[in-house]
Amino acid sequence: MPELPEVETYVRALEPLLSGKTILAAEVRWPRIIAIPDASFFPDLIRGRRFVSFGRRGKYMLFGLDSGETLVVHLRMTGELRLHAPEGTSQKNDPSAGAPCAQGSVVDKHTHVLFELDTGEELRYRDMRKFGRIWLVADAETVVGKLGPEPLAEEYAPHVLAQALAYRKANVKSLLLNQTVVAGVGNIYADEALFRAGIDPRRAGGELAAEEVARLHQGLRDVLQAGIEAQGSSLRNYAPPTGGKGSFQEQFRVFRRGGEPCYYCSAPISRIVLGQRSTHFCPACQK
Repeated sequence: MPELPEVETYVRALEPLLSGKTILAAEVRWPRIIAIPDASFFPDLIRGRRFVSFGRRGKYMLFGLDSGETLVVHLRMTGELRLHAPEGTSQKNDPSAGAPCAQGSVVDKHTHVLFELDTGEELRYRDMRKFGRIWLVADAETVVGKLGPEPLAEEYAPHVLAQALAYRKANVKSLLLNQTVVAGVGNIYADEALFRAGIDPRRAGGELAAEEVARLHQGLRDVLQAGIEAQGSSLRNYAPPTGGKGSFQEQFRVFRRGGEPCYYCSAPISRIVLGQRSTHFCPACQK
C-alpha cells in the first residue's frame, strides 16, 4: 500500500499536470469506488470543476476544486491515478507541457473512473483490486479528520509522539501503523524508522524512555523524507504517476531482508508477524 512518501510523490507529480484544468465530464465504471456521494450523482457534481489546489493528509490525496469542494483519493493497495494525453499524441516531447503524462491508450477493465479534461486529456483511476476510494466532499475533514498528526509537520515535536505512546501497552510497531497515532506511516517506513532508532518493534509503546522516543521521532522523519526524495518505494504495484520507479527500496536496511545479514552488525535480520503484519528487525541492533 502506498504510504506517505508515495502519496506525497503522487501529489507533487500531479500538481503541474492538473493545475488550472477543468473537468468536462466523468464516467464511473465501478460505482463502489465512489465513497461519497452516490456514484450515480458523481458525474454531474464533478462536471465543470477546476483543479485549484493540491495537498496530502496521511495517505489521502486532496485535490481542491474551484467550487470549494475537495476531491479526496485513497489509492489503497493497487490504485493508480494517471493523466493520459489525447489518443495518438504524447506530451513527453512537448517542452511546454511541464511534467510528462502517459500517451493515450485503450481503457482496460481495471480502469474504474475517467475524468475528461478541457485539454483533451483524461485523468484515469485504475485499480486492479478495487480497494481504493474517491470522495467528493464540501469539507475534507469529514474524511481525514480522524487522522493523527503529520510526522513531517514543523509542529510535530518529540513530545507529541511521546504523548501518543504514553501508557500504551500495544507494541510500538502496531502503534506506528495506527493512523490516529501518526498519519501516513505504513509497514515499510515503520520497520525502517524503528531500525534507525534502535528499538525492538515488540516493545510496548508506553515502555519507551524519553531518549528512545526522541530517536524514534527523528528516525520517522528521516526515513519519510528519504522516501520522498527517492520518489517512494517501488515494489509490486507502486510507481510514480509520471512513469519510472521510486528507488527507496534500494535503501532498505531491514524491510524484506529477513535472513540476510545486518549491514551494521552482520546478525541475520529477523522476520516476525505483529498485528498480522510482517515485521523486520535486527535482534542485535534493536533493543
